[in-house]
Amino acid sequence: MSERITSIMGSDNPGDAEIQTHAPGVQGRLPLTDELLRHAPSGDLFGLSQNVGMGWKPGRLNGRQFLILSTQGGLRGEDGSPVALGYHTGHWEVGLLMKAAAEEISSQGGIPFAGYVSDPCDGRSQGTTGMFDSLPYRNDAALVFRRLIRSLPTRRGVIGIATCDKGLPAMLLALAGMPQLPGIIVPGGVTLPPTEGEDAGKIQTIGARYSTGELTLEAAAELGCRACATPGGGCQFLGTAATAQVVAEAMGLTVPHAALAPSGQPIWEEMARQSSRALMAMEADGLRMGDLLTDAAVHNAMAVHAAFGGSTNLLLHIPAIAHAAGLRMPTVQDWIRINRDVPRLVSVLPNGPVFHPTIRVFLAGGVPEVMLHLRRLGVLEESVRTAAGTTLGQVLDWWETSERRHRLRGQLLEKDGIDPDSVIMSPERARQLGITSTVTFPTGNLAPEGSVIKSTSIDPSVLDAEGVYRHKGRAKVFTTEREAMRAIKSGGIQAGDVLVLIGRGPSGTGMEETYQLTSALKHLSFGKQVALLTDARFSGVSTGACIGHIGPEALAGGPIGKLRDGDLIDIVIDRSRLEGRIHFVGEGEREVTPEEGAVILARRPLHPDMRPDEALPDDTKLWAALQSVSGGTWSGNVYDVDRIVTALEAGKKALGWS
Repeated sequence: MSERITSIMGSDNPGDAEIQTHAPGVQGRLPLTDELLRHAPSGDLFGLSQNVGMGWKPGRLNGRQFLILSTQGGLRGEDGSPVALGYHTGHWEVGLLMKAAAEEISSQGGIPFAGYVSDPCDGRSQGTTGMFDSLPYRNDAALVFRRLIRSLPTRRGVIGIATCDKGLPAMLLALAGMPQLPGIIVPGGVTLPPTEGEDAGKIQTIGARYSTGELTLEAAAELGCRACATPGGGCQFLGTAATAQVVAEAMGLTVPHAALAPSGQPIWEEMARQSSRALMAMEADGLRMGDLLTDAAVHNAMAVHAAFGGSTNLLLHIPAIAHAAGLRMPTVQDWIRINRDVPRLVSVLPNGPVFHPTIRVFLAGGVPEVMLHLRRLGVLEESVRTAAGTTLGQVLDWWETSERRHRLRGQLLEKDGIDPDSVIMSPERARQLGITSTVTFPTGNLAPEGSVIKSTSIDPSVLDAEGVYRHKGRAKVFTTEREAMRAIKSGGIQAGDVLVLIGRGPSGTGMEETYQLTSALKHLSFGKQVALLTDARFSGVSTGACIGHIGPEALAGGPIGKLRDGDLIDIVIDRSRLEGRIHFVGEGEREVTPEEGAVILARRPLHPDMRPDEALPDDTKLWAALQSVSGGTWSGNVYDVDRIVTALEAGKKALGWS
């Protein structure tokens, strides 16, 4: 046992035992006045001592204080090499943005502070119990970010630097909840694609492709090594991470042309300095988050989401941002109306029709380029204020004639041989290519509260002449993602099947993402002939005939939880009219009408194997309960404090606790 302790403690170093017991302290004087000493809170005075104790010069203590928050993760050496890994590339380099932003604030006479709440990687946790914490993390992180903001009472404004699937939505929720404070978002950017290889979305299917004989072991190993071609930034596709960046800019919460910048490159680092200057100008002008984040700004974000073909996860995040800001929360009817009014204009991974990486969207002009087209269609609210201190209309006027626009679009043509107008298209060109709007919200006897599908990404080869997806097939029902994935890898799922995954909504798993399944179906040769129904949600990179967010969730008594193997399911999705239905229409050899099917389902018990996952942590059970009484999935999985308190008081009274 002593050998074990010795191996841990190491050999004695006499120098380590030389302990300093006091120090002279900082030489100088705090800029105190009679007024401060008599009337300032003790915390303000103690803060000055803390500031000089950390090395800030006493003569510079009177500058305006600004807080920089980020999702930084890992430990980088000065040369960029890893000392300790982060969870993902998305937060690996954002410390460089923090440093650039802080130096700019300092150079302007301000005092920068920095705080961190790191974030998980949805790709890393796919198919694991780590996914049970993914969506709940967003609310918890936003809560901690807000506590950090309030815990620095002397801050004049906040910069939020974040990139990925839950970290950036959490940052948006946090700043939205501070309407009286100047705030600005700095998107953490994107990673580059490999010169030869696969993007970070497709690479997540190497296990499925290898298991079904569609990829060799050698190819899987080599492709996996190259997928993240640069060490920082979110994934190269328009998933939730990239879509959240786009939405932040569309809301007017960033400097112009900020979303999707290439991580680690000079234009990306300069964005941090631009953001610091913008925030300090906002503070000087009295411009606050509440002036930027309005109902009109939320409308613009939804329009840009539709034009980009963004992740369905933003149907959870945008309402949550609106709720945090005290705004009207968009409804399903709002999403339907906007997606009917706004055409998809961006050709990008994973939607296509050409699978350009996100760096090309940035070079083609990014958010402001898309907004130029939307302005011509008359679907934007141009009078909204932006973090640049001007209206959106003024930002777009600047962008249209800017040297930056001309130079970057020229680089895309010069370096990659890509016409920027083929990446971000005019409505006329998009219409000629048959590109359809982004999302559809099917209903039916299996989804009485609704569901969602990224209908624009259904493979065109499985549509009829009118652009309608029709699929009638037998259900194969699974109560865990692991079982469903095993069936895909072993041949248990065949062309024509309807794969049904139940009990994976908020109450079962924290509403896990099921990208393992959707990515496998996309990249397996027979996958486009399979439909997927679930009460879980999808990764932003998911594509195909995959219908999620089905409500009510199975564990809340939803009809989807009553399906059995062999049940006949009828799915119709009209990509042009943005209408859809999912019905149970038969058991055994007997086919019934949707109305008769609803009656049969009402009489059935829930699936006997369905229950909350045994590994579901108590933290997530608490989140599930709180978001459920706050409106649930279709209200953005938020914490509505008034409704929660009302429910608790009613419960206490019913139990005789009060």
